[in-house]
Amino acid sequence: MTILVVTGTGTEIGKTIVTAAVAAAHADRRVAVLKPAQTGLAPGEPGDAAEVARLAGDHVTAVELARFPEPLAPATAARRSGLPPVRPYDVADAARKLATEHDLVLVEGAGGLLVRFDDEGSTLADAARLLAAPVLVVTPAGLGTLNSAALTSEALRSRGLECRGVVVGSMPAEPDLAARCNLADLPVVTGAPLLGAVPAGAGALDPADFRARARGWLSAELGGER
Repeated sequence: MTILVVTGTGTEIGKTIVTAAVAAAHADRRVAVLKPAQTGLAPGEPGDAAEVARLAGDHVTAVELARFPEPLAPATAARRSGLPPVRPYDVADAARKLATEHDLVLVEGAGGLLVRFDDEGSTLADAARLLAAPVLVVTPAGLGTLNSAALTSEALRSRGLECRGVVVGSMPAEPDLAARCNLADLPVVTGAPLLGAVPAGAGALDPADFRARARGWLSAELGGER
């Protein structure tokens, strides 16, 4: 695994923290995290890629291709800002270059798999196809996640893309019945293995504590020890 694309079934579900956990689990390797489009932040504010590096450690290189100030889908944010959008080939070219200098490249999308990069309808899925890279899907824990996870995995299969697995992005300390059942049901509805569950609030941990715990949240396939 040299390049891994990380997507989510939606936004604000723990995708960046899962990316950081995977990066932290590979502390003995050179890791790059690539954020194709960062939206909703002004120049100079730390974005998702910088947050991954902060949590995961000094072995991580953070790269951001484009930044748009309004908290909108990348295509909409680019159009409203008057800035050029990110294109899938931009993402693929950047990821391939980083792969020549790093052991692992994590490409973290914005929102879900089919959120548009540009007005032509390009998406993270198109970048993954250009890279022939597997895709890790991050999901919420609770009620409603089975449908969105199934739709995402179906979209991957229809495009000939590999779903490497599923990770729950924010597992409650005291999960309710739906969250507990979903741990067993997510592999069934997606046809992909459950590769971990990151606890709710993990992003607020001290970075040293985050790094010490990260491998325990993930399966061996992602560098963990579950």
